[in-house]
Amino acid sequence: MQCHGSQCGFCTPGFVMSMFGMYQNHVCKGRAISRERALADLSGNLCRCTGYRPLIQAAQRMGQAPLARVDERALAALLDAPRDIGGATDGAYLAPESLAELLSARAALPQAQVVAGCTDVGLWVTKHHKRFERVLDVTRVAELRGIHVDEQHLRIGAAVNLTDAFDALVDQWPNLRRFADRFAGLPVRNSGTLGGNVANGSPIGDSMPLLIALGASLVLMSVRGSREMRLEDFYTGYRQSQLAADEILAWIKVPRARAGHMLSAYKVSKRFDDDISAVCLVIRLEVLEGRIHAASIGAGGVAATPARARQTEAVLDGRAWSAETIERAADTLASEFQPIGDMRASAAYRKDLLRQLMCRFWREQQSDARSSLDALTLQEVL
Repeated sequence: MQCHGSQCGFCTPGFVMSMFGMYQNHVCKGRAISRERALADLSGNLCRCTGYRPLIQAAQRMGQAPLARVDERALAALLDAPRDIGGATDGAYLAPESLAELLSARAALPQAQVVAGCTDVGLWVTKHHKRFERVLDVTRVAELRGIHVDEQHLRIGAAVNLTDAFDALVDQWPNLRRFADRFAGLPVRNSGTLGGNVANGSPIGDSMPLLIALGASLVLMSVRGSREMRLEDFYTGYRQSQLAADEILAWIKVPRARAGHMLSAYKVSKRFDDDISAVCLVIRLEVLEGRIHAASIGAGGVAATPARARQTEAVLDGRAWSAETIERAADTLASEFQPIGDMRASAAYRKDLLRQLMCRFWREQQSDARSSLDALTLQEVL
């Protein structure tokens, strides 16, 4: 109220709860709220009235108020209490706690809607008024809630939330931090899961182009056994996949970072925060002694499924690491896909974006600071 951050009030509950999270995670632990922290933690909220400045000021001033701690253990117990609703819904909602129980339930109820964070299915219910006779929740399965790292791979369980999954990927590839922070907003990343994003198969989901470029594979399981496939081979059409009726996605396996690999991830959208990509492009190259030894490129928003740019990779593999090679690859990338035009971007704009992002990748690798907005500061622009 003091900062005039409420305005019409429609967005206020979301901002208040995000600020409460900041307060608990930072102010109560003796850390001040910087402008950068406020922008990052409020990015999942949209406001039409304030221009955001009053809300950012309010977040930064929280540390000036008398400290008011919350009993987090007691609060967590209250939040957990309503979850035990299996009997009350006559078996409509199932939440097995072991992988064996999950696979048995999936085999018995192949028509059940599988959910994890519900950031998509929840919208099907509230926006499209869908109803499901059975819901199978994977988030309590202990085996699917962990991240395991060995010498070769990161093995990310399908029930791991996006925040933790991206943190593990950023540990391997630190330059992915900005890309990770632009995936939806903080509340969605804390609720949604990497496995759910992959299994949902939206052609504009940002995690799949990244995982394709990183060479990820999927482990699918059923009571019949398990099988593994490359992520780009998983999709058969728009929101369609090779997942059998009795299978679940169990793990995402991602090869660990290797020395000599260049990796850049690009998300282009109308709004910087909390927006769906017009184009998502992730490029990974290995260059040895001036030649491109291996290329892997994932693209989103340009086809009916998340896609791998195989033709462009073929143009790059084995060629000299040079501006001429990149120009040829950029032209190939622009013609490799036939995107549609929609409210987010025209087909021609998407094609041009692919070309320009490939050229931008080259300039960034040459340490051309002008090629990326990430290198600019507000003071320099002003």
